[in-house]
Amino acid sequence: MQSFLHLLPRVVRCRSRPFVFCPIIAFSSRYLTVTLQPLASASLEIQLHTITAIAAFLVGVIQLIARKGTPSHRMRGRIWVALMAVTAVSSLFVNTNCVWGPFGPIHLLTLLTLIMLPIGVISARRGNIGRHARIMTFLFIAALLIAGAFTFIPGRIMHDVVFGTTSTHERCWPVDPDQTTLLQTRIPV
Repeated sequence: MQSFLHLLPRVVRCRSRPFVFCPIIAFSSRYLTVTLQPLASASLEIQLHTITAIAAFLVGVIQLIARKGTPSHRMRGRIWVALMAVTAVSSLFVNTNCVWGPFGPIHLLTLLTLIMLPIGVISARRGNIGRHARIMTFLFIAALLIAGAFTFIPGRIMHDVVFGTTSTHERCWPVDPDQTTLLQTRIPV
C-alpha cells in the first residue's frame, strides 16, 4: 500500500483536468520514460512491423467504435486488412525467440492471422456479417492486443521504448552454415 501513496499528491494536484486522466498522468510522469532510440536502432523489418502494428491498432480502434456498414467502414476495413497483412508478414522476419527454426510460439499468431484475414473478408463479401465481425474482433484482440502486450515484457524493444531501459536484442536466426550453432547477432541499442 505504501508504494501507491506516493501517487496521491500528484492525483490530487491535477483537479483542473478530467479526473479519469489524473492517475494516468501521475503514473506516466513517474515511471514512463519514452525514447524512440531503441526502435530507431532496430532493423528495418522490426521498424516496419512496429509501425504497421501501431497503425493497425489505431485503425482497428476506430473500426470497433465507428458505425458499421458505411463506405468509410469498408475503406478503413481495407486499410486495416492491408496493415494486418503487412504486420503478419513482417513478423516472419522478427526472429528473437526461435523454437522451431527461425520461428517461435508468437509466430503461431502470424499463421492464424494470415489464415483468418481472408476468411473474414470473404465472410463480409458473402453477407455473413456476424461471422465477419467475430473473426475481425478476434484478430484485433489476439493479434494486436494480446500479442502487443507481450512486446512490453522486459528485454523487448517496446519495453525499452516505453520505459527507457536498455537491453540487447539478440536475433537467433539465421543458422551459421559452417557450424550447427545459431548466429547471435546483437542489435545495437
